[in-house]
Amino acid sequence: MTSQPAATLGSRYVEQAVSDLERNRQIQLQLAEQITMLKEEEALLQDILQLAERYDGLSDPPKLPEQPQDSPVPRSTRRAAGVKGKSRQPLLGDVLLALLAGHDEPRQAKEVRKELLQKHPDRNPTPQVVRNTLESLVAKGHVKRHREHHSVKYALAKAPEDQRQ
Repeated sequence: MTSQPAATLGSRYVEQAVSDLERNRQIQLQLAEQITMLKEEEALLQDILQLAERYDGLSDPPKLPEQPQDSPVPRSTRRAAGVKGKSRQPLLGDVLLALLAGHDEPRQAKEVRKELLQKHPDRNPTPQVVRNTLESLVAKGHVKRHREHHSVKYALAKAPEDQRQ
């Protein structure tokens, strides 16, 4: 009779050990997910810190860096390359200003984007990004908006010395 209670006690220990191991595995999975999420948050915060350091001390408010629109960059690639490893492209707003400066007449956003794609094939911003950037330049006073019928056209704003003449 002593063997049966010992067997029951032994089976309870085995069941408890199996239960504890399963619970530990679940906790390990949860912790691994949390670690992954925290690493992603850390990478994002480091990116933000690098941007803040880059624009620290500028008198003008910082311009947002251009983000490629064709596909998102995987976080691992972004961290491996780093901001300092990349060759700096001019900001989209600067490129659009240069394109508008080459024309005397106002141009539609889709025309500006078409010229951008031709002259800068390495860049592929969406039409909405081009419109938003042009509107940002309008808000800063660098570009004038012209409404003609049902379309909107953009032209380079005249410099203050040009307006006095």
